[in-house]
Amino acid sequence: MRKWMMGMVFAVGLAGAAMAQGTEIEGVISSQIEAFKADDFAQAFTFAAPSIRGIFRTPENFGRMVTQGYPMVWRPADVTYLDLREEAGGYIQTVRIEDADGVTHFLAYSMIETGDGWKISGVQLLDAPGMSA
Repeated sequence: MRKWMMGMVFAVGLAGAAMAQGTEIEGVISSQIEAFKADDFAQAFTFAAPSIRGIFRTPENFGRMVTQGYPMVWRPADVTYLDLREEAGGYIQTVRIEDADGVTHFLAYSMIETGDGWKISGVQLLDAPGMSA
């Protein structure tokens, strides 16, 4: 009985830690999306991982990439957070975004933890569930 109770306490502790990380990760993504909606590319750039900042070098370059390549992230009508999974020392947060035209997009946000908190290290457009190439 005691081993079972200790196992339950450990499992609940792990679930709580994962939920806390999930909340922090959702907060980072939401904050970046809010910055995009305000056309505050300098603020949005602060949520990008160092590797992404190194690729784009300036908030203006980063903003141009987002507005041209990810307009659904720049101007979403609705954002829903789906599953969060651990992968390769970071996390992948799946996000459902409905754009201004009512089209649904699924994106995978790669997240890494840095000394400055969680940062977005990449975003991949996914096929809609039930669809295949």
